[in-house]
Amino acid sequence: MNTFYKLTIALLISIFCIRMVSVQDYMPAYSQMGSSGTEVEEIQRVLKERGLFTGEITGYYGAQTAEAVRDFQRQQGLSETGIADDTTLKRLGITIGSIPEATDANVGLLARIISAEGRGESYIGQVAIGAVICNRIEHPSFPDTLAGVIYQSGAFTALIDGQFNEEISDSAYSAARDALSGWDPSGGAIYYYNPEKTDNEFIHSRPVIKVIGNHRFCS
Repeated sequence: MNTFYKLTIALLISIFCIRMVSVQDYMPAYSQMGSSGTEVEEIQRVLKERGLFTGEITGYYGAQTAEAVRDFQRQQGLSETGIADDTTLKRLGITIGSIPEATDANVGLLARIISAEGRGESYIGQVAIGAVICNRIEHPSFPDTLAGVIYQSGAFTALIDGQFNEEISDSAYSAARDALSGWDPSGGAIYYYNPEKTDNEFIHSRPVIKVIGNHRFCS
């Protein structure tokens, strides 16, 4: 083999390796084996609802999660890679880093937290609670999925005191749809609180944007 062919083969191998590194670099972190986080929890939760993932929701992207993703991809006629790429996430109804679509699942989940956190509040106050959750999805300080924001540890008292599991009010469903459509009565807030029910110094220190009903909405 002459020098020209050797150099050509070496160049092709180098290009292939660079291409592989580039693909890995641009692969979303939540889609890779060994990654973990709230995004992985949501992938597992949706797959579990579909009966494809039977393990515990751990937030760890291991072999069992990858196999469930492959099963889903097979059902959808997608390439069976076991990687939750953008196309797979879209088919699952999961939107990363932006306000999710108003699917039945997303409306139901958002309505549940709105109903639990906004009982006794006006309709606008309920939409504002939903808007805060949507704003958090797009904010770098919070998880970037709907489920990630709602189930974030310690974020909402309704998940702690059991109100989250109570019956959902009809108005909460409408409020959830309005929030998911982009209506934001909170003025861009990422926090809200009832000053009569909390003495948390951090939340009281946040700049207040609006007051709606019993809640102060803050940046």
